[in-house]
Amino acid sequence: MSIASKTDDPDRRSSVKTDHAQSGMKRLAGLSLAALGVVFGDIGTSPLYAVRECFHGEYGISASPGNVLGVLSLLFWALVLIVGLKYLTFIMRADNDGEGGILALTALIITHSRNRGYERWLLVAIGLFGASLLYGDGMITPAISVLSAIEGLQIIAPAFHDMVIPLTMLVLAGLFLFQHNGTARVGALFGPIILVWFMAIAILGIIEIIKYPQVLEAMLPWHGISFLLGNNLKGFTVLGAVFLSVTGAEALYADMGHFGRRPIRLTWFLLVLPALLLNYFGQGALLLSSPGEAHHPFYGLVPSWAMIPMVLLATSATIIASQALITGVFSLTQQAIQLGYLPRLTVTHTSARHMGQIYVPAANWSLMVGTIGIVAWFGSSSKLAAAYGVAVTATMLISTILFYYIARDLWKWNPAALNVMITFFAAVDLSFFGASMSKLFHGAWVPLVVAFVMFAIMNTWKQGRKLLMRQLKDRTLTVDEFMQSLALQQPQRVPGQVVYLTANPDVVPIALLHNLRHNKVLHSEVALFHFSTERVPRVPNSRKIEVNRLGDGFTRVIARYGFLEYPNIGQVLALANQQGLNFKPEGISFFLSREKIVAGEKTKMFPSRKKLFALMARNALSATAYYDLPSGQVIEIGVQVQI
Repeated sequence: MSIASKTDDPDRRSSVKTDHAQSGMKRLAGLSLAALGVVFGDIGTSPLYAVRECFHGEYGISASPGNVLGVLSLLFWALVLIVGLKYLTFIMRADNDGEGGILALTALIITHSRNRGYERWLLVAIGLFGASLLYGDGMITPAISVLSAIEGLQIIAPAFHDMVIPLTMLVLAGLFLFQHNGTARVGALFGPIILVWFMAIAILGIIEIIKYPQVLEAMLPWHGISFLLGNNLKGFTVLGAVFLSVTGAEALYADMGHFGRRPIRLTWFLLVLPALLLNYFGQGALLLSSPGEAHHPFYGLVPSWAMIPMVLLATSATIIASQALITGVFSLTQQAIQLGYLPRLTVTHTSARHMGQIYVPAANWSLMVGTIGIVAWFGSSSKLAAAYGVAVTATMLISTILFYYIARDLWKWNPAALNVMITFFAAVDLSFFGASMSKLFHGAWVPLVVAFVMFAIMNTWKQGRKLLMRQLKDRTLTVDEFMQSLALQQPQRVPGQVVYLTANPDVVPIALLHNLRHNKVLHSEVALFHFSTERVPRVPNSRKIEVNRLGDGFTRVIARYGFLEYPNIGQVLALANQQGLNFKPEGISFFLSREKIVAGEKTKMFPSRKKLFALMARNALSATAYYDLPSGQVIEIGVQVQI
């Protein structure tokens, strides 16, 4: 039989298509299950406390039938409009080479916005502050999630009341102490556990809805509208508790790069949204029949014989939700380092297969101290709920603002339609933000303070580095000027291959000038290495390296990395050698400049910020460790710089 007849066989083509379809479905199912464990943990554990905070505690409203239906209506439409419409339909379209998150939005603004000068600076500052809010969220989410789950113990037996806080601290400490091992070993369990969690909460809700089906009326929007109009200011403040049901929405966008849009959208609409709504409506049905259960309606759905297993399952689910936030903070810290907003820190890759699995010790211990301190300070998940919403509502509002400029400048959307859409989303965001800010003096200030501190740190480092580069530039020569001086007066050359790291590819590193001034010699082969972080997540190897022959034994190598990549000198050398550099790794001497920062009067920067910048510079990870240079081949030349 001829080859043509084989390939033209319709049965064979049909079989190949079927195999591809089955393979694609298996991959989609696998990604959806993984996304279930990583992406939806935060929003999936909100039923533990969202309904309770609407009807219980200092800000709770009475559990009358009208109020119950009104709150459920608000919960329903918040999930549909904010998560389903805003994020999954619109915001997730704004990706930076497949990556999502507020820093990805900010990078798109920097690259594509037509705004210049002050307006562009303001947009970048807003995006940076939105990223800073994640640090406050990263402290509060583990605290409220784990604490609300373990509080189920005191429902089983009131005698367990005094054990709740110590046990919560113990679980959180164990969670943070485990981080250095990475999530690869337990990651395979995340999806199945969260799948069991969603199935369990859905079944609990269905059982109660069957007993009281009238609760389904809450899907009609006028119940929510009537609630807000009838309860005036009290109804408005309850919006802050309603918002707790959508606090994980930003994670859907931030984790888009790991799983893609389709698995996240599919999992949300087929499983997560139905399970959440069934449980929320089940809690509402319980309150309609038993208003006294408002102190903890979630556990009120659980039969007495299932309380202990449910507490264990809830604790496991909240640990997974916390893990997702902690990992998000690690990723954000790495991105901030690469984009020049934080000093070099130790970043450990915990998986050989997945480059996104990293561990940042400085961020981990800061989160651990902050999270455990928050649990000790607030003492209950109900008090913590007052502090929870403001960071997430502010981040969502910032995402809406940045999305507007991307849709306007990059996608050229119809201005009238875009203005109507953004006005609607901004009105919703502002309503929730205002409701959350009503609790400013009852704990909502905590994540804002954390965010302002992180914003000050990142902005100080960025500005300090600019001032430092300006000072160094005044004390050195451009590459062209240096090459011209060599042509006029050639110093003594000695055999050897050396690499100088330079922060500016057009300027001769100060280490080279100091070496030449004091040792009176130059090596025969000199390479100037510059690492540039691009405004994209990753740069392919084909475009990563640029090699320029400068003549007289000098070569300039520019290595371009994305903000989700980790620079490595071994990879750069290998790629540069493919382009003709011909440097032998074992024979290279690496010369580095090590600046000692001294606060002075030369620059217009507040003295306190100068001292902060100098402190960060002293404690930054050395270039030797950051770029994985062989320590036995590194020569550091110190220089004192006053800013």
